[in-house]
Amino acid sequence: MPRTDARGGPQTRARISQIATRLFLDQGFDAVTVADVARAAGVSTVTVFKHFPRKEDLLLDRAEDATQMLRSAVRDRPAGTDVLDSLEALMLRLAGDHHGLSGIAAESTPFFRTVAGSTPLIARARELAADLQHLLTDELERDPGFDGDSTLLAAFFVSGYTTVLTDNARRLIAGEAPAEIALHHRQRLGQLFRALRNAHR
Repeated sequence: MPRTDARGGPQTRARISQIATRLFLDQGFDAVTVADVARAAGVSTVTVFKHFPRKEDLLLDRAEDATQMLRSAVRDRPAGTDVLDSLEALMLRLAGDHHGLSGIAAESTPFFRTVAGSTPLIARARELAADLQHLLTDELERDPGFDGDSTLLAAFFVSGYTTVLTDNARRLIAGEAPAEIALHHRQRLGQLFRALRNAHR
């Protein structure tokens, strides 16, 4: 019988996500139900849905991290710092840390393979990218230090980085050496931000 965790806090959310991820990677996304995740985590399905309104979000659980990092790159950048410089610094920091959102860590391969093999996960990933685009647009429109086209810059940035990330995932799945992927990633980031700066002029 599932044990409902009344606390329902961040630790519970993280534990549910970790267990769900393990199940999805081991058995396949479509083969695992939310009830399976709840049973393995020792909570009720209500608790699972409280933290993750959609099944796909159990695996694609970095959206809130991405939201906070993008928001901080705009809002918390030092006075006089161009927003593109701040965004580029964030992307390079993620790459240097081999963060999951950089797509260059070898241990991310099973994750990317699972996403690539699931139509619902691919669709949800696209929805989350659109949400990030809207968020960045709103942040840029509110920012007194930005005088460019918020909608276009947000669209170009999110689309461009999504393209880089997807290419990294494809290379990892194909078995390319992580060091080569990391080098290619930095080269592509350079190309992306040069294009963004040219478009922003």
